[in-house]
Amino acid sequence: MPVIWGLAILMAIVEGVLYLGDIGLGPVGHRMAFAYGAFWSPLLGDVVPLYQGQKYVMFLSHAFLHGGLLHLAMNVTILLSLGRLGVLAVGERRTLILFFLSVLAGAVAFVFLGPSDPVPMVGASGGLFGLIAAWKRWEWDMVRARGLSLTPQYRFLLGFLAINIALVIFMPSIAWEAHLGGFVLGWLLAPTLRR
Repeated sequence: MPVIWGLAILMAIVEGVLYLGDIGLGPVGHRMAFAYGAFWSPLLGDVVPLYQGQKYVMFLSHAFLHGGLLHLAMNVTILLSLGRLGVLAVGERRTLILFFLSVLAGAVAFVFLGPSDPVPMVGASGGLFGLIAAWKRWEWDMVRARGLSLTPQYRFLLGFLAINIALVIFMPSIAWEAHLGGFVLGWLLAPTLRR
């Protein structure tokens, strides 16, 4: 599982460097990193980017930036646990492909469903929701193939949906659009990864 650990460590290093920058012990803090690497939907319109290619780079770079240590800790914990399941199911390469395609799908969903105001998106949630969806889809397919009841899977999906709706209500800054985009892609892509 070195690739998953590598992703987690890279995210932690980025957050550590930015934290040090925020307290004056490093050259770059969150504000500058967000300006250059967060996902800014207005860059896809008339807003002039800070550097050439920014409007393309941000589709992946936002996944390595986080809104603080708690945000990072939650995402890394989920990445390590679900990344492990993905690696066991389909191997490192396919898990990595699933993660990054889900990050991209989350960003695309954010473009089409998200706010048009200049609120940046950061975090690996699109990729993580893709991993969650793939895990549940593999489980779903296995249960269905055995002719067992899908009731527990329906309950999970409804509970998962309810939790995410509550998050949106009580934490409106969460990019639910990225969650949805990553989840949908993970659910749809999961069966092809098992082949």
